[in-house]
Amino acid sequence: MKGGGVGGGGGGGGGKRRWKVLVIGVLVLVILSMLVPLAFLLGLHNSFHSPGIVTLQPSSPFERSRINATKHSQRDLSNRVDQVLQKINPVLPKKIDINVVPRDMNRTSISDSKNRGLPVSPAVVANPSHVNKTKTEVSHKGVQGETVNADETQRTCQVKYGSYCLWREENKEPMKDAKVKHMKDLLFVARAYYPSIAKMPSQSKLTRDMKQNIQEFERILIVSSADADLPPQVDKKFEKMEAVIAKAKSFPVDCNNVDKKLRQILDLTEDEATFHMKQSVFLYQLAVHTMPKSLHCLSMRLTVEYFKSGSVDVEDNEKFSDPSLLHFVIISDNILASSVVINSTVLHARESKNFVFHVLTNEQNYFAMKQWFIRNPCKQAAIQVLNIEKLELDNSDVKLSLPAEFRVSFLSGDNLTSQGKRTHYLSLFSQSHYLLPKIFHKLKKVVILDHDVVVQRDLSPLWELDMEGKVNGAVKECSVRLGQLKSLKRESFDANACLWMSGLNVIDLARWRELGVSETYQKFYKQQMSGGGESREAIALQASLLTFQDKVYALDDKWALSGLGYDYYINTQTIKNAATLHYNGNMKPWLELGIPQYKTYWRKHLNREDRFLSDCNVNP
Repeated sequence: MKGGGVGGGGGGGGGKRRWKVLVIGVLVLVILSMLVPLAFLLGLHNSFHSPGIVTLQPSSPFERSRINATKHSQRDLSNRVDQVLQKINPVLPKKIDINVVPRDMNRTSISDSKNRGLPVSPAVVANPSHVNKTKTEVSHKGVQGETVNADETQRTCQVKYGSYCLWREENKEPMKDAKVKHMKDLLFVARAYYPSIAKMPSQSKLTRDMKQNIQEFERILIVSSADADLPPQVDKKFEKMEAVIAKAKSFPVDCNNVDKKLRQILDLTEDEATFHMKQSVFLYQLAVHTMPKSLHCLSMRLTVEYFKSGSVDVEDNEKFSDPSLLHFVIISDNILASSVVINSTVLHARESKNFVFHVLTNEQNYFAMKQWFIRNPCKQAAIQVLNIEKLELDNSDVKLSLPAEFRVSFLSGDNLTSQGKRTHYLSLFSQSHYLLPKIFHKLKKVVILDHDVVVQRDLSPLWELDMEGKVNGAVKECSVRLGQLKSLKRESFDANACLWMSGLNVIDLARWRELGVSETYQKFYKQQMSGGGESREAIALQASLLTFQDKVYALDDKWALSGLGYDYYINTQTIKNAATLHYNGNMKPWLELGIPQYKTYWRKHLNREDRFLSDCNVNP
């Protein structure tokens, strides 16, 4: 009995101990469940730092969802713009971007460029070079002889986006809806300080005032997107909000909360700014590379008119092949541009009866181009329109290719003009130019004019030049040297030689055939293509420069002035003294984006009396 009693008592003691342990465990859990939320409410968790990136938390669930939704929507839109840019690449004519930076010639490094919507060639490394600073002078908006130093942001923008940044800088509009923007700024600041003020028990009134002002601003901004939509008493609300913020700033607050909130605002602003920049660049590139609707209408209307009227071509074949006359070649798919080039050349000619113009175009614009010059003859000058796709040449599949333009961007160094420009546009021969000796096999000398050129002097003296056995007479662009183009083989050329430009070129076709220039170009082109790793346009640039090495006769600078398609600061007197004006760059004179002060020189040679111009609303 005793043994049984002792055993039963021991079992009861063990059960009591187990019961006490369970009670203590439950009490501990209850206490912890009360302390942890209390610690978060008091903000003690801010004193614990975790390694890595700090997660930024909005002050309220509503705000968290709003910020996340905004960031996701901005990123989705930005990604969508990138996708559209990549899809439109094959459609838009390509311009090669060449980034030029000073370096030590013995330390060469190639940085690969990424295609972000616009085709970009591999970066080209360069030595600092002496820039020809005499070509242009600052004379814009009444400022003469003053050096314009662009800030670093503008320079970086030019390197990345080219002439878009120049256009944006010159077309800035005054800020609209300043009150709405100021209201958003005050709201951001109030939201940044509110969580810290709300934790101060002694500042319950200030907390209520801040909350009330924040809610009031949010309600106004929901229905007001412009200053005109704001309620009449908004100025008083500004005063109240500014007073509340000033009072909140007078208290010692937890800087971590303010810092987190401002970082959230910064992230949102940066995402939005990046998206709008990409969108703006895309629309700019679309505008400069796409034929305006009015010009497309003009081409279609003229084509229909050509077949409806049964126009009879009256061509003087003897003139077109007579080597004793002065022959000009224009490669173009733009009717108005070709017309301006011919009109301006004939207007300043001493004897236009000796002038013969050969316009090479594609099949789409061939009949429209013929009809235009049938309706608008140019004095006694002869005009021949040729469809390059129907010519009987060795190449079975020949397509029209306009002069290629290449953007050269200087990243840094002292090789800048007085305006601090980081962007230049070089134009060189295209594939179509190397077919000219075969197309005009009876001619000995021609002058090639780009279709973005305006002539201001008589060009007859060009046929009297002694080119000293050279093939190509051209104005040289010494702001960029051959040695700055790293992709060229160094033993193949003179590194200090200036680049030559298309626009106005005197071509000795007899010497061209004798030296086999077209065959040399094709050889260089095929060699570069076999190497791989570069775009066709970059390879064509290298092949053209190597082909004409030591074959270029330097014309006097007054024969051609370039840069009217991107440089806003060309001196007016310099323009008047030039024999030809070359609108190289993106901002062509027939586009709305063209530089306004230079459009006058182009417009005055346009025949505005033709009824098709008014029918198609052509008003460059």
